[in-house]
Amino acid sequence: MQLFDSHCHLNFETFAEDRDKTIKRARDAGIKKFMLPGVCVGSDQELKRITQDFSDCYFALGLHPYFIDQHCIEHVDTLQQQVDKLLQDNNPNFKAIGEIGLDGTCDNMELQQQLLRQQLRLAKDRELPVILHHRKTLDKTLKLVRESGPEKGVIHAFSGSYEQGKAWVEAGYYLGIGGTITYPRAKKTRDAVARLPLSAMVLETDSPDMPVNGHQGERNEPLCLLNTLQSLAKLKEISEPQVGERCFNNTLELFNL
Repeated sequence: MQLFDSHCHLNFETFAEDRDKTIKRARDAGIKKFMLPGVCVGSDQELKRITQDFSDCYFALGLHPYFIDQHCIEHVDTLQQQVDKLLQDNNPNFKAIGEIGLDGTCDNMELQQQLLRQQLRLAKDRELPVILHHRKTLDKTLKLVRESGPEKGVIHAFSGSYEQGKAWVEAGYYLGIGGTITYPRAKKTRDAVARLPLSAMVLETDSPDMPVNGHQGERNEPLCLLNTLQSLAKLKEISEPQVGERCFNNTLELFNL
């Protein structure tokens, strides 16, 4: 069985001292590929370096809404230049625009929406999938995607209702399934995931954030993808290898691999 962590921030400082060991632990457990999303215009060089060192790591570039205080509208032009250079150079590890989206707990929603619209158009123009962040904005984000977005992407850290998930699936998007479903109290999301099609799901950790149940307060890492796989298999009443294989192939399709 091969697994793909479709969302992990292995470029963050918390992994600087043991990135090699972290990736090795995951590889030894069957996690063979990793997607590293960008968060700001300065992410590109570090992501390029890491994915050159680790050929099973891929990366995306985007302006994360959580860091809205670091962004300005001109940064979209810089992002476009970075993206076009990577495409021109045929960089084999650059695969998506992300992490982008809307965050209802952060300031300046007007700028957030401007940035998202422009990044969605960039992805559409360059025929790239998007990795979408949402917090208290799932429906608002879908509206903008329908207006401006590419036809393929993933809603990262899906935690909505069955009806919301169904709307995203009908829009052609994958659902990023992470540690949320390992918590018994997450009844709404667990019920939605149980009912929604496995053909529209990819596995993720969001390392170093979003720890799985039983590991609260600890640094999350790709190895914990196994916990999420176990929970998803139980919810779907399918074997772990079957779930893992389907999600792996879904992720390959998502990122055009």
